Amino acid sequence: MAISAAIGTPLETCLAQAVDANPALKDTAAVIAAVARSAVEISERIGRGALGGDLAAAGEHNSDGDVQKALDVIAHESVTAALRTAPVAEVASEEAEEVMQLNPDAPLAVAIDPLDGSSNIGVNMAVGLIFGIRPSIKDPANPLASFTTPGSTQIAAGFVTYGPATALILTLGEGTQSYVLDRAEGTFKLTSPAMSVPASTKEFAINASNARHWDAPVKAYIEDCQRGTEGPRDKDYNMRWLASLVADIQRVLTRGGVFLYPGDARKNYARGRLRLLYEVAPVAMLVEQAGGTATDGQTRILDLVATGIHERAPLVCGSTEEVACVATYYAGGKPDAGRSPLFGQRGLMRS
Repeated sequence: MAISAAIGTPLETCLAQAVDANPALKDTAAVIAAVARSAVEISERIGRGALGGDLAAAGEHNSDGDVQKALDVIAHESVTAALRTAPVAEVASEEAEEVMQLNPDAPLAVAIDPLDGSSNIGVNMAVGLIFGIRPSIKDPANPLASFTTPGSTQIAAGFVTYGPATALILTLGEGTQSYVLDRAEGTFKLTSPAMSVPASTKEFAINASNARHWDAPVKAYIEDCQRGTEGPRDKDYNMRWLASLVADIQRVLTRGGVFLYPGDARKNYARGRLRLLYEVAPVAMLVEQAGGTATDGQTRILDLVATGIHERAPLVCGSTEEVACVATYYAGGKPDAGRSPLFGQRGLMRS
């Protein structure tokens, strides 16, 4: 349900209010509380920086072939330990090759990226945690049944950003709220009961170092944004890129903008870099519940169905007008989409 509590209300009180209004959320609230406890612990560890050891130290490889850093392992162990105390039957984690079985008879399943933005570890930049909560489906013939349903089946989703402040962005399916960790009390407190993504924007976030690999529609869209008032978009844009999904999305949720991580021509990147279950789908739910839009360039993210727990998906999300504009470039279906006379400075794309 939508949160109607006053600014500064503890997360625990807001969750209790939600359960009072909808008792079916009781188990979901317990899972969120467990994730929040883990986030407090991880935040304290990150806050110590190098005084807490080399959190960027390289270790083994994770499920996607990336080298795990010390903080990746710490975060994974902390959050899965917390989820064992909650009504969670199974967990799909970026740091585990297969689905983890916790409490077999529990009603919920959780997809989680325990530590987003690993490249920022050790340089005092924002990192985070992402999670999506789904019903647990018992199907002996399909061990992935809980995670091979559309993103629209998520009951709740959220992420934590470990930045100058530790923030929890959360949706229970009716609106998106933000909370900030009160370090003195060790609890998250409500800071925005209803986040709202502005419909239009003058900011985009994309990793420009991959420009030579982008598909033609993405390249054309970005080039037209870069042309500013002299181009078909008829306004000047700023580019933002923090290399931390949670930080980039928190900015979009707070002041609008569009975030793009498309597929590209690099080997194994045809479907982008982000994982559908525990990165893209939770973010899409949060953005939609804040009035924004989330697609893979053309198709609504929450309609996509994963076939494996580490499957990737492109992501274009944020301000509705801009996401819709990106879709028109894909719909053009030609290499020079966005640069043809149809989309010229005085063409149909002019505002």
